[in-house]
Amino acid sequence: MTKKIVITGIGATSPLGGTARDSWNALLAGESGARTLEHEWVAQYDLPVQFAAEAKVRPEEVLERPVAKRLDPSSQFALISAKEAWADAGAPDVAPERLGVDYATGIGGIWTLLDAWDTLRERGPRRVLPMTVPMLMPNAASAAISMHFEARAFARTVASACASSTESIANAYEHLQLGLADVVIAGGSESAVHPITLASFSSMQALSRRNDDPATASRPYSVDRDGFVMGEGAASLVLETEEHALARGARIYAELAGGAVSADSYHITANDPEGRGASRAVLDALAQAGAQPDEVTHINAHATSTPVGDIAEYVALRNVFGDRVHEIPISATKASTGHLLGGTGALEAVFTVLAIQNRVAPPTINLSTQDPEIPLLVSGEPQPLGDGPQLAISNSFGFGGHNAVAAFRSV
Repeated sequence: MTKKIVITGIGATSPLGGTARDSWNALLAGESGARTLEHEWVAQYDLPVQFAAEAKVRPEEVLERPVAKRLDPSSQFALISAKEAWADAGAPDVAPERLGVDYATGIGGIWTLLDAWDTLRERGPRRVLPMTVPMLMPNAASAAISMHFEARAFARTVASACASSTESIANAYEHLQLGLADVVIAGGSESAVHPITLASFSSMQALSRRNDDPATASRPYSVDRDGFVMGEGAASLVLETEEHALARGARIYAELAGGAVSADSYHITANDPEGRGASRAVLDALAQAGAQPDEVTHINAHATSTPVGDIAEYVALRNVFGDRVHEIPISATKASTGHLLGGTGALEAVFTVLAIQNRVAPPTINLSTQDPEIPLLVSGEPQPLGDGPQLAISNSFGFGGHNAVAAFRSV
């Protein structure tokens, strides 16, 4: 028997705000989280890209110092967003053995790893911190969340590049359906605004180089888009069976109706130009939701603002929805937040949940002249979704050909 899985808590710390609500309000207001980087290492390494979408509220402003010292920034963001989501859900009274964690990252503790390497080279092995490995390991975020909330059902980690946290949400759906837990904290985190990643992505010609105007650099679907903007932060969702949520009188935001993953098996960085894997992930997520493509009322697109990637996603959506795709209100929220890599799917899931709850599709800023090859229904202003039942999907696609899609239904 299929169980109904619902969202009862949300949390986020992003380039737009230190909470989910602050991030959402800034998103609706058309704000941008991209800013010029004010770090000495930008000039030290003569980086060709000198801006990014750093988290608006630094984790050390929120976490107690002893806690922050034991965590890489990626895990700090994860714990902050999870604590907000847990409080938002009313701190469910659940047995530790029935509480699980499905969390994700694309890169993990890169700051810890490279800081330790610098310490080794400059000061020798005795000065490398003993907590280095526990801080840099990709599962550190899920472990930190598990220990903080005493979640003992499981603490699992996904690392599938930019599809990571959407895949974790899909996994949480399956784990709840299988009865492995009654409540799951799911999401993803990333803190990789670092000289090595900026240099590497720039070398790939993947990043926008609009150093003179960072706020308008991420411009999905525009004819003059020239790459994505690095972002950082985390987002978390508290998911539980409807039966468990109703029994404790919880507020329900929306239903997690389904989630699916697929693989392109095409290229290590490029999307399949035919969109076959991405299309299959959308169809599988809808099938799991017991829904047809004609029922979809909103799409939060992956839409990174790369010349090739945006077109590939359009092709995939056209495969699924046909000409009707041109009538579905679409939001490309990376225009405002930048690209949080492994954390981006969770943040966009939070935005999708709030979109169908509030019956409004967030704006896509910086859309100067829309690419005629991508004739989607996007707007620089919030778009009303109407009063009827809402079914929305959130897409995430990552290097390695990873595709993940989550479907959400209004309640």
